[in-house]
Amino acid sequence: MNLKMTRLLAVSPLMWVAAASFAADTIAKPEKVSTCAQCHGENGKGQQPVFPNLGGQYENYLLHSLQAYKSGARKNAIMNAQAAALSEDDMVQLATWYSQQEPLIYTPAANSEK
Repeated sequence: MNLKMTRLLAVSPLMWVAAASFAADTIAKPEKVSTCAQCHGENGKGQQPVFPNLGGQYENYLLHSLQAYKSGARKNAIMNAQAAALSEDDMVQLATWYSQQEPLIYTPAANSEK
């Protein structure tokens, strides 16, 4: 066995331990989820087709979206008003919460009537 393979085998178990501990570092459900859940659902599944699914989205995407709604750089009358009431900590907690929810995948073929 060559040196590279030996190092890879030695490091691999450590990577699994790190991944498992990272997955265990989930946050508690933020208080503000109840407001978001009215449209986006507690687990990130939009309550109506017009409301985006947030579950499983990238945390940084969700955070930057909320910040853009708050600053007015991203325009949506409902979301601009909702984000205006959020602190930076609220936005981080919400982005983290929704990013840790199960992603919801929409496939037209699976959802079309036959």
